[in-house]
Amino acid sequence: MIRGFNLNHSLKMASVLDIKSNVVDARAEASFDPYGRLLRMLMPSLRGVVVHDGYANLVWASDEWDLSDEPELINDAIANALSDTADFPGIARTIDADRVVYSFAVRGEHIELLGIVSLVVRLSGTQIEPRPLQTIRQLVQPALECLRRELTLRAKLGSSERDLNVKERDLELMMEISSNQAAASDADEFSQILKTGLDRMGCALAALWVPDKNISVSMTRSGAPMAPEALARAQHHLTAWMQMQQRTIVINHISKVATDVAAPYKILACPIRHTSERVMGVLALFNPPSAQDFDMQQTRVAEMLAKRSTNIIQAQYDSSTGLMTRQAFERHASSLLGAATPSDSHIILYLDIDRLHVINETFGMHVGDDVIVSVADRMAKTLPPEALSARISGDRLAALIPHSSTESAAAIAEQIRAAAAGIVPRAGQGAFEVSVCLGVAPIGKSDNSLVHALATAEIACKAAKDRGRNRVEIFQDSDQSIIRRHTDILVIGKLREALDSDGFRLDAQPILPLRGNYGRPRFELLIRMLGERGEMIPPGKFLSSAERYQLMPTIDRWVVHRACELLGEHSASVGEEFARFAINLSGQSLQDESFLGFVVDELKTSGVPPGVLCFELTETATIGNLEKAQVFMRTLQELGCQFALDDFGTGVSSLAYLKDLSVNYIKIDGSFVRDAITNARSESMIKAIAQLAKVMCMETIAEYVETDVLRVRMADLGVDYGQGFAMGKAQRLEDLLQELAFYEATVSNWGTPDSAERVITQH
Repeated sequence: MIRGFNLNHSLKMASVLDIKSNVVDARAEASFDPYGRLLRMLMPSLRGVVVHDGYANLVWASDEWDLSDEPELINDAIANALSDTADFPGIARTIDADRVVYSFAVRGEHIELLGIVSLVVRLSGTQIEPRPLQTIRQLVQPALECLRRELTLRAKLGSSERDLNVKERDLELMMEISSNQAAASDADEFSQILKTGLDRMGCALAALWVPDKNISVSMTRSGAPMAPEALARAQHHLTAWMQMQQRTIVINHISKVATDVAAPYKILACPIRHTSERVMGVLALFNPPSAQDFDMQQTRVAEMLAKRSTNIIQAQYDSSTGLMTRQAFERHASSLLGAATPSDSHIILYLDIDRLHVINETFGMHVGDDVIVSVADRMAKTLPPEALSARISGDRLAALIPHSSTESAAAIAEQIRAAAAGIVPRAGQGAFEVSVCLGVAPIGKSDNSLVHALATAEIACKAAKDRGRNRVEIFQDSDQSIIRRHTDILVIGKLREALDSDGFRLDAQPILPLRGNYGRPRFELLIRMLGERGEMIPPGKFLSSAERYQLMPTIDRWVVHRACELLGEHSASVGEEFARFAINLSGQSLQDESFLGFVVDELKTSGVPPGVLCFELTETATIGNLEKAQVFMRTLQELGCQFALDDFGTGVSSLAYLKDLSVNYIKIDGSFVRDAITNARSESMIKAIAQLAKVMCMETIAEYVETDVLRVRMADLGVDYGQGFAMGKAQRLEDLLQELAFYEATVSNWGTPDSAERVITQH
């Protein structure tokens, strides 16, 4: 079954870009049509697009041509790509007097050939010679990069059917159906994978071992279990072999394997890989000596089973900490609790890192992420082997300790607290102390026992924070101060109080050019809530609750009003053509019919030059409210305001909407920026976005530029502006506006050759 990453079937560019699919499969049409439109946008002379896989099978073609009458062209492109895996630029071939075809190879992360993309261009008018191959490649590179992601995803999901027989297609369909059974536990899914291996290949024994995740599942065709000592011996040696070989292992000649090393079986073993590509486990299939040798087809089926196992594991475990996701944790825990007897006693631990927002804001988000990973590692190493642990959200972790008393679990929690306190920052990360709070709660006997236990453990954890932090608290029904402590109720109460008493403030964070020091000053306005003692509460502590209780429009109104009020008071120094300030707006505000009128009224009342303001809309909010977003943007742009598309890149669908979204800036999502140094895919995506933005006359801003290394790399990739710890810290908006006189005095000199000298002299 062909599966693809749909770029969203409701593309508004269809009226301008008329390349349409002639493939019968509607899913393929929905998946590849946006790429055809994107290519046509980058190259208006394009008349047809044809996509073949690495075996010369037609995957998709536009209406005009499918190149079925030119098989040698595709074969030549594949042959050249396979013979020159590193430097093959593509081929250009003139088909007739007015038609030329450019074919480019699309490769995966291991430079394997994913497919060939052919562009049919008609020569017309005065153009009688085809354009150079390299020129065409540079022109369409952003679209080729997006196609590479699409084809890579298809390959990873095992979506291609080109070389599989009927049994393998049935197998893939069954695996797909199994993957959609959300109610099934992980263990059930793994058992289904092993059973498939036994049934489809007639194997005697199947096993899955992933020591890092405490996964050890085995199954025999006869139903009789393998001797535990032989199974443990096989696990030990196969895991060691797999880590050395880093590839699929087939052992058909058992005479070369000593019987004291492993059981006398023919063995087919496939690696289970971490997202970093290291081998973390093995899927093994065993046959007796009398069985037929494992062949290539069985090897491919086993690799599919291993890939499916890998996908399950990657989906169920947090990529940063290695702990379970909340969904996987709840499924495992529910399964364990469902099998418990009335006399069993299980305990929940809930952990929250103290003052992590201070570390984030002082040293950068990347340092805060390191702290979360370190705390998770300490917790995992301290818990007993049978415990379940998960990253609930952000810096909040949880664990279920089975068959334990409250006192024993509290002792373990205290060990975790002490281990976290011993974390030392890595060199270059500054000096700070790490502490955590833990709540301990028993799991009761009720219909929603797990949910209730998590809630009570969280309440105990919050009480630990109230009582001084860096401590462990046990939930007790008699402790009324703990019972009253419920996060959402408290946060919402403080939010409403802050809204009534103007208990917020605005900070401004600079957005600076990555190449040169010229241009008008740019800042993003960030809301902060003030605590009872005047301490600053960052958005991460209250915005999620505000969204849940539909308070975002009220908060956005406060931000717009306060920003216009302060900027209006300093309109002389701000100036129409001088500084620009970005204001974040939520999707809830876009849905509010009266919000647009409110913004227009605020602009008129305050006297703020509209050109001073740039409104930031997240990709998700914009695409989810496309029509309202277009009206909102068009109305304010007519007044002179600008717009930025925030968190760009989290979904490829946004590429197709850029034609219809009149935005001035694209803010590249921080998840790409933060790992651009170590992740080639993120780097390629940033480069592709920057190139596409330039084609569409937009400017790009990289979020979370936390280090000088990232700052330099973003500039090298073609990004225009940077925002983050390495670019400048946020400061109170009132303080910033007082300093704008200095900016105004120097901005006129920024475009001149001796500008640096003049600025220094004035300073």
